[in-house]
Amino acid sequence: MEEQLGKTLPDPVQPFGESWEISARDEADSRVRSGKFAGQTLKQLWQNPETRAEIFGPRAPSGDRFPLLCKILDARDKLSIQVHPPASVAEKLGGEPKTEVWYIAHAEPGAELYVGLKEGVTDEIFHHALEKGTAESLVHAIPVKAGQHIFIPSGRLHAIGAGLLIYEIQQNSDTTYRVYDWNRTGLDGKPRDLHVSESLQCIDFSDVEPKMDSAKWSLLTECEHFRLEKHRVGPSHSLSDATEQRFAIVTVVSGELTQNGDRYLPGDFFMVASGYKGDYPVGGPEGAEVLLTLWPMGS
Repeated sequence: MEEQLGKTLPDPVQPFGESWEISARDEADSRVRSGKFAGQTLKQLWQNPETRAEIFGPRAPSGDRFPLLCKILDARDKLSIQVHPPASVAEKLGGEPKTEVWYIAHAEPGAELYVGLKEGVTDEIFHHALEKGTAESLVHAIPVKAGQHIFIPSGRLHAIGAGLLIYEIQQNSDTTYRVYDWNRTGLDGKPRDLHVSESLQCIDFSDVEPKMDSAKWSLLTECEHFRLEKHRVGPSHSLSDATEQRFAIVTVVSGELTQNGDRYLPGDFFMVASGYKGDYPVGGPEGAEVLLTLWPMGS
């Protein structure tokens, strides 16, 4: 995050693996920086019927909680092998369902994702390997490069490999069950807690050797929770050509956008209100590539 995106980290020694960029959770509630809503939080804007209609538009889903959470993930080492609970079991386990998509912002040579299982792996085989400490041999590894993306539905076993910087768009949830941690210790020198029983109830064992996803024109992925598009904004062209008056969370992938003296650079996230009629950001001298997180078309 610091070397590639120029982020200022809170501590020069402590490792930081996540940055919550757009969040409406109690523990991290995004706050408006300027303009007529300055100082208000994302939760306040969502829960006020007037501002919800004005900002988030007619396609916004119902519900008391803003449904999305946007992060930057920075993996300098392999992250734990984990799973998020599907809606069918989340309540029973006391957790929240979580479906997400990963966009690879930067990848070191040889970087891999671990997604799904190898052919022939059953829950019994996997459980036995967990007990022996050999589960990594059963998880499917995928070589990746910058610009690729993959959808991670609830129930899909997954881990991020070393040397990856990822933009993550997900349901507003913070439930993760860690099933395997590569037989290592945490920062305190002790093994981290595992959630084997919960994980085995969540893992989709029919999810065998998936591949990275392919775009369909500008569309990267769409599910019942969000739609993710990628657009090119040419030099001096307006972002409005991409948003088309839709509410959007914008992530700058490359290049820059400018607006009234402000610059939006790679790794910056911001929201555009539905039907916004003011000055939109425009592409910088080299243009910009952006991700748009939108409400799904069917909502």
